[in-house]
Amino acid sequence: MSYSDAIKYLYGLGHEVLAAKFGLENITLLLEKLGRPDRAFKSVIVAGTNGKGSVAAMIEAIARASGHKTGLLTSPHLVKIEERMQVGGQEISEPDFARAVEEVRRASEALLAEKQLSTLPTFFEQITAGALLHFKERGVELAVLEVGLGGRLDATNAVDAILAVVTTIAFDHQDILGNEIGEIAAEKAGVIKPGANVVIGRQHYGEATEVLMRRCLEAGAPPVFVNEPGVVKAGDFGRITFDYESSKNMYKNVMLGLRGRHQAENAGAAIEAADLLNGLGIKMRRDAIIKGLRGVVWPGRLEFIEDRPRLLLDGAHNPSGARILRSFLDEFWQGPTTLIFGAMADKDVAGMASELFGAAQTIVLTRVRDRRAATNARMGKPALGASRNVIFTETVGQALSWARSVTPPDGLICVAGSLHLVGEVKRLLEDEDEQPPI
Repeated sequence: MSYSDAIKYLYGLGHEVLAAKFGLENITLLLEKLGRPDRAFKSVIVAGTNGKGSVAAMIEAIARASGHKTGLLTSPHLVKIEERMQVGGQEISEPDFARAVEEVRRASEALLAEKQLSTLPTFFEQITAGALLHFKERGVELAVLEVGLGGRLDATNAVDAILAVVTTIAFDHQDILGNEIGEIAAEKAGVIKPGANVVIGRQHYGEATEVLMRRCLEAGAPPVFVNEPGVVKAGDFGRITFDYESSKNMYKNVMLGLRGRHQAENAGAAIEAADLLNGLGIKMRRDAIIKGLRGVVWPGRLEFIEDRPRLLLDGAHNPSGARILRSFLDEFWQGPTTLIFGAMADKDVAGMASELFGAAQTIVLTRVRDRRAATNARMGKPALGASRNVIFTETVGQALSWARSVTPPDGLICVAGSLHLVGEVKRLLEDEDEQPPI
């Protein structure tokens, strides 16, 4: 199977979200057919509404700085599907990707032929299995798995992780996870297994804390709660330095590679995870914790691109994420701002708009190339109500062109509303960089 054939095959399985089937039976059968590659290494699973990707990236960076061979599984990807599977900080190669997909396809079709499955495993199930297979083949010692959606029935939860981390819980994917914060928290809490080690991130809803505590008690898994970070100093357009007292150690003047004050809380979760892993025999040196946090990279999350005008890319895709982005802009940017905004139809567009649209002088609305994308008509109502200049575009390329034309050279173009939108903008920027000079 060639790389292009692998891509066609995976996308032929159906839309990652719209065709998703939540449950652990299919992925468990698939992993058994593949010889349980996930049991060749230790794993950490990271769930939550906001911050789970950042925390997963931080834990992986710390483990790598400590000298461990690491695997990192994340979703969704921004530009290339290979971003989802990394070993030692490097994306899987196209030949290795094709080989993993082919092996997973053979196993999936065999299960179908044997009537153990009634349908092929989904896009996400096969991606997850392929990543775990790749990690085993590359001799990974510790894999960090970011939950795709929810937790309890997510394919990543078929793995027996030695540590579960649950980051901040907020409203998102209500059509799947429930309309109450307690329902959402219960789905996320499903990654907490009996006798597991658990880190609970900072929560802003008392009901979420109660649900997580109840699950820990039921599972006999005493949790470690993330403390409030010490004095946070910010500079260099939002890069922060902070103190953190974990359940085991005191960390002073920790510099973080990611932007935004909210990342101090995420870093606290990563520090607690590292300290727990250290006690489980996976050595995490103190200097490596500091080094890993300083060097961590997580594209598309308050990602700043120096250009004229400058760009800030952030995957804020729910009201909570939009609120964090707005706070960042209010604190660290005083110049003119143009917002490129595009969201998915199943998201709280009005809630995001109320948090974010007031930060921009001009709002450029656009549709992402995805069947779930919200229409301009739906996004336009709150935009026009914000009493701002509003430009409607049909493609992300048009949106970027318009934003550049109306933003002064010393201004800022902020891209937000969906990671899919951020990914399309990054792809356009990469294509520009590859163009030969005239």
